[in-house]
Amino acid sequence: MIIDSHCHLEYEPMYSQLNEIVQRGKDNNVKYFLSISTTDSSFEKILKIIDQHQSIYGTYGIHPHETKDYASLKFDQIINKVKQNSKIIGIGETGLDFYYNHSDKNIQIKVFEEHIKAAQEIDIPIIVHTRSAEEETYEIIKKYKQKKDFKVLIHCFTGSAPFANKLIKLGCYISASGVVTFKKSKELAEIFLNLPNERILVETDSPYLSPEPLRGKSNEPSHIIHTVKFLADIKKIDLEKFSMITTNNFFDLFGKLN
Repeated sequence: MIIDSHCHLEYEPMYSQLNEIVQRGKDNNVKYFLSISTTDSSFEKILKIIDQHQSIYGTYGIHPHETKDYASLKFDQIINKVKQNSKIIGIGETGLDFYYNHSDKNIQIKVFEEHIKAAQEIDIPIIVHTRSAEEETYEIIKKYKQKKDFKVLIHCFTGSAPFANKLIKLGCYISASGVVTFKKSKELAEIFLNLPNERILVETDSPYLSPEPLRGKSNEPSHIIHTVKFLADIKKIDLEKFSMITTNNFFDLFGKLN
């Protein structure tokens, strides 16, 4: 059994062919799908699809690129969104992206911190996007964990080995996307090889980042099998066993799913 811990099923081209997408996922041993919110409008679509499909769960959060339009967002507003449906099981994606800087850095930080406060208040995991912001991301998570612990999943990890090690010491989980399979990602593969198995989740981030040998094509949850197989191979673990390790890690973080 595999769980796609981060996909955007509310995005095209998946949204308009969701029945087929879900079925292809199930045909490739993907039992559950976590569709990740990036804006209020994406969240509204997620609310619809989680009611239509038993195997799909969702989150609420504002992507760092979009924070310029949510500068006044408060943690209680985030909590109210999460409470709209019991199948909303995480907060995010949130975080910091200083690579593109589509939103002001200070606004990104402020909105990220509101997401963290919400996660602390209602004790559900936060899904973190971080790019070109390792030190800032680490320091913010560390600061808030010192006040009150909370559950963290770093999605689509592509950072440095020291960053990964510091996150693990803070108790974070780290998710691998198709990027780890790319031929130019040897350093990233080495990082995941050395990460403790009990902290690794897997994701597609679909419709983006198709793994090898499908790189360049539109991604979907069924493609996650290539990422899982890649990681199982480099760790020299049986595919089915490694699939269950990542699935149990998901359950440890988010709780069992119905």
